[in-house]
Amino acid sequence: MATTESPAGDNKLLDFPTSCAAPVPQPEEPVRVVPLVVAGALAIGLTWFVWASYGAKFGVLLVLGLLLGLALFHSRFGFTSAWRQLIAVGNGQGLRAHTLLLGTAATLIALICGTGAGLFGSKPVPVANVGPIGVALFVGATLFAIGMQLGGACASGTLFAVGSGQSTIVLTLGGFITGSVLYTWGYPIFDGWPQVPGILLADHVGWFGSWAITIVVLAAIVLVTRTVQKRRLPPPVDAVPTARGFARVYRGAWPMLVGAVVLGVLAGAVYLVSGGIWGVTSAFSLWGAKILQVFGLHPEHWEFWRLKANATSLSGPIWKDKTSLTDIGIMIGAAVAAAAAGAWKIHSSIPWRTAVAAILGGILMGIGARLAGGCNIGAYLGGISVGSLHGWLWGIFALGGTWIGIRLRPLFGLGNPVPTDSIC
Repeated sequence: MATTESPAGDNKLLDFPTSCAAPVPQPEEPVRVVPLVVAGALAIGLTWFVWASYGAKFGVLLVLGLLLGLALFHSRFGFTSAWRQLIAVGNGQGLRAHTLLLGTAATLIALICGTGAGLFGSKPVPVANVGPIGVALFVGATLFAIGMQLGGACASGTLFAVGSGQSTIVLTLGGFITGSVLYTWGYPIFDGWPQVPGILLADHVGWFGSWAITIVVLAAIVLVTRTVQKRRLPPPVDAVPTARGFARVYRGAWPMLVGAVVLGVLAGAVYLVSGGIWGVTSAFSLWGAKILQVFGLHPEHWEFWRLKANATSLSGPIWKDKTSLTDIGIMIGAAVAAAAAGAWKIHSSIPWRTAVAAILGGILMGIGARLAGGCNIGAYLGGISVGSLHGWLWGIFALGGTWIGIRLRPLFGLGNPVPTDSIC
């Protein structure tokens, strides 16, 4: 197998040679005018409504969600495919992009927490984002990773894929909400599993020490994945269609590393505005409960929704829920980005095994995220960026779940990368 350097060259820290050259990106399709107008009008109108009705803080959170959706789609920033490529063929390009995202977010959040900065009256409370360490975390992260390999997307990926018109992922989102509801319904079963309190590095070494440890570990991950990739010589990652010149800024596709930095900055902005990390999956439990209420059911009587913080969330409008705002913003922002790129399409034909995998994967992610106290964003990105040990452990167990998920994918007619592929 011949070695061919990636376009960026072997001297680039976050890139490395692959078995052959990556394909040349094709030009993007023409702008999808109607979806762009609809999504753009929805973005403007909803922002105006939230800002006028609930105040600047919630309006800004929605805007940050819109920007997150734009960045996620334009950079095609994924967690599911990155872990699958690493485990299946040893291509660590995606995981190295994760380290840049994590390092950017960790740097900004350390500055925010160290200075106590905040907007709109928010103050950082990092201890609120420290997850306990125990059986629920380990099982939840593993289930989540299995689910995302079957469902075809992670939490953030589900949102931006739905926004860009990917019909299969709508089924994944439906399963995600269903799994979240099942967890809240069965909360007494899932509560009380053995665990110990979480560990916040800053409590022991200060914010600078916490940041330094995080950066050192991230650098080690880069070096390890480079070593693995050099030995295995995996196929390159497929290139997505892209605009040329300045149009690439607003039509895409962005280099993944650019997306990593932008997403890290936006994660820091969410923390600055809200006083808490960027999260995704807690909103799915809330949406599911409110849907049940519309149909005359009473989830408010369930033990989960009788907890004080959860009861307050359920009794209020979703427009005052931080996570709901950013989630909705991501879907609309991704729709704008996909339409501008000419990529917004609805696929009417979905193989039945793919549909089953999408729904099952979503259910596993919904249950897993709630067990683990978060997903690839709330637990993995959020935990690591604030210096909480549970974030690192979530990532380790998610890699194990990815290994299992890869082996289950063929049962549903889903493919995996192999070393002889021309792309992965």
